[in-house]
Amino acid sequence: MPITQDVATSELLARFERHLVHQRGLAANTVRAYLGDLAHLVNFSCGGDDVDQTLRSLSIAELRAWLAAMSTDGLSRTTLARRGASVRAFYAWAEDAEEITPNPAARLASARPASTIPTVMSPADVITLLHAAQTRADDGNPLHLRDWAAAEMLYATGMRVGELAGTNVGDVDLDEHLVRVMGKGSKERVVPFGVPAALAATAWLESGRPQLVSDVTDSAFLLGRRGHRVDQRQIRESIHQLCAFAEIGDIAPHGLRHTAATHLLHGGSDLRSVQEVLGHASLTTTQRYTHVSAERLRATYQLAHPRA
Repeated sequence: MPITQDVATSELLARFERHLVHQRGLAANTVRAYLGDLAHLVNFSCGGDDVDQTLRSLSIAELRAWLAAMSTDGLSRTTLARRGASVRAFYAWAEDAEEITPNPAARLASARPASTIPTVMSPADVITLLHAAQTRADDGNPLHLRDWAAAEMLYATGMRVGELAGTNVGDVDLDEHLVRVMGKGSKERVVPFGVPAALAATAWLESGRPQLVSDVTDSAFLLGRRGHRVDQRQIRESIHQLCAFAEIGDIAPHGLRHTAATHLLHGGSDLRSVQEVLGHASLTTTQRYTHVSAERLRATYQLAHPRA
């Protein structure tokens, strides 16, 4: 059941929310996740009783008990790590704001996220997918032209699906083959793209987008059926549909991001350059793609080397 917060608690969490948005510049979805994790902690700790007092009086032992209970319930290591990070962030802020001292989460350790190898398409499957998208767009259907442009841009730039959905027409420079991307935390970057993506984007802008423009249309690069800015769900569905049309294994848009990063490294790009393209705040995040390359190299070695 949702907790019933008193005025003091509501104001405390509202101030923390403003801190996340205005000082840390976090995306709306991330802020919601932080606040949801705190609500889960409060519900676990007090079940709705004296919420403000609970936030101010929790001990390190109680925080550890919360994480342990979720682990027992079978929550993933990734979820446990995120919830632990949310609580540490809240209490660090509350201590700096002199709202809660001492900080009970200062020594709170949580599970490290599971180290998983991202799903990556082979170059042959990427070519098959993008060729199928272009072939389907030959019918002039504006949605097919849009989906071709979306698939090409996702692979060419490594953009997140939300970043592509938020792209405006003015962000795409077809002459210079550059796109301005607004990433997490409102951090802007400029990413290059190649000739195939430029061809798809041109076809969409000249032949597809004009067919969908309506009174509600704004500056959005990609549009939905009724002229509104396309949303992330529509882009995801279009990529799944293209995989089925191309008769290859299914992959999500984020898989194209993983694929772009891995193929850049295979092609000789350095980690710093890939970090810039993807918009990662930390090089550690980008380094996981070296693990993808290493895993594939190991598999090839074991198949090919007579003494593997």
